[in-house]
Amino acid sequence: SRAERPRTFYDLRGGEAYYINNSGRCSVGFPVTKGTQQGFATAGHCGRTGAGTTGANRVAQGTFQGSIFPGRDMAWVATNSSWTATPYVLGAGGQNVQVTGSTAATVGASVCRSGSTTGWHCGTIRQLNTSVTYPEGTISPVTRTTVCAEPGDSGGSYISGSQAQGVTSGGSGDCRSGGETFFQPINALLQNYGLTLKTTGGDGGEEPGEPGGTWAAGTVYQPGDTVTYGGATYRCLQGHQAYAGWEPPNVPALWQRV
Repeated sequence: SRAERPRTFYDLRGGEAYYINNSGRCSVGFPVTKGTQQGFATAGHCGRTGAGTTGANRVAQGTFQGSIFPGRDMAWVATNSSWTATPYVLGAGGQNVQVTGSTAATVGASVCRSGSTTGWHCGTIRQLNTSVTYPEGTISPVTRTTVCAEPGDSGGSYISGSQAQGVTSGGSGDCRSGGETFFQPINALLQNYGLTLKTTGGDGGEEPGEPGGTWAAGTVYQPGDTVTYGGATYRCLQGHQAYAGWEPPNVPALWQRV
């Protein structure tokens, strides 16, 4: 038997650049799987079904398996065996942000976007289930945010805490003067193509022997909500998204023991 030639493997991460038919550039939305096939979700306007992709490193990457635009703005790319789906989005300073699920955030929630032109930017969700009209047609339903974006950020990841929200569709303005953007919600995309979001098991806040209760990292809490944690009950004082480290006993500004 002959020895296998050494091969290099590359990771798929949300927000990283990819090129379509060696010309246009977009951004990876979220790494996904479909059975044993690996790939990523992205925006439909980035490429038509059958278009080929190369990675940020210009290495052959994959092929668009499905693409809808306009009407919706959703697509997915199946990648070749050199690429591995990871449960991460490229965060501030190149750090990995964990993806643990895709619970949709509510109006007023903080949301951040990762893209290959402008990197990591944050803002808030302004409107759910709205529509946006481009020269090519209308996209609906989309979510409207105060996050900026620029060309090339298209298809990239929106995430709230550790929860995947959607892929960048379009908007107005830029990241110098500000603007607003719309994203194609991720859950409708996953459902449409029968994809599974690549996640890191647990909710990122699970430590062995962690006290049980109803409080959960990634959840968006509103003032007046009550949770249990470590055998005690707490009432939310100000709206926020829960993160590992922000357990109720640790953040008296957010939670009051009742």
